[in-house]
Amino acid sequence: DAPALRDGIDATLLVAGGAGFVGSHLVDRLLRRTDIERLVVVGNLWTGQLENLSHIRDRRFHFEPCDVETVRSDQLFDEIYHLASPASPPWYMQQPERTISANLLGAMRLRELLKEGGRFCYTSSSEIYGDPIVSPQPESYHGQVDCTGPRSSYDESKRCTEAFLFESRRVRNLDVRVVRPFNIYGPRTRADDGRAVSNFAMQALTGRPITVYGDGTQSRSWGYIDDIIEGFERFFWRDTFDYRGPLNIGNDREISVIEVARYVCRLI
Repeated sequence: DAPALRDGIDATLLVAGGAGFVGSHLVDRLLRRTDIERLVVVGNLWTGQLENLSHIRDRRFHFEPCDVETVRSDQLFDEIYHLASPASPPWYMQQPERTISANLLGAMRLRELLKEGGRFCYTSSSEIYGDPIVSPQPESYHGQVDCTGPRSSYDESKRCTEAFLFESRRVRNLDVRVVRPFNIYGPRTRADDGRAVSNFAMQALTGRPITVYGDGTQSRSWGYIDDIIEGFERFFWRDTFDYRGPLNIGNDREISVIEVARYVCRLI
């Protein structure tokens, strides 16, 4: 069983975006805890999929189909986890207003559902560093961002939501934890996700040439989903921290895109 945040207390949890790739793995890890009385997942299945949760048979689990900005509940929650946002450029670039709304307005709505003294956990992104000139990026680095660029709906809504939550901590004493994960891959990634690892795998499985943009020497911090969720667990509820974030969670070894492509070729 995963360690509990509250010893001997039956906690109520809400996970927004829990049917998504990362969110569903977080739900699995949360349900290992013994201190949870009820875990509610809300999602509109924009990029999430019910099949990601179809294996769950836990009586404490409940799914509510709705937009995160309009979620309603007759109860408040001890812990809220906000992952309700697309993370793949082909998805968020098609619907930028919806992306901004899910992140920022979603956080505003979810905060209203948090019990006094409860904890709000937000999954931000390494993308808020923009096109960095510092590598690897420490959390103190403010990035090189472009609020007018094609990715700005995602990058800037993540940044603004962080600002909203940390300002809520300052003026309301909100117990907040914010993580910035890097390039997550693994089971339950959508076949049409549009990012490198899933593209390489799907192209190889269907016998098509693997497409690498540029010369492929650009490197990334690739994080396997189980390792990333381990980091979430330790920071969000398992370990004791005075630090509230933002916290980078990724791989300390960068690997080039072309190396990943060649690895996939060798496997398939």
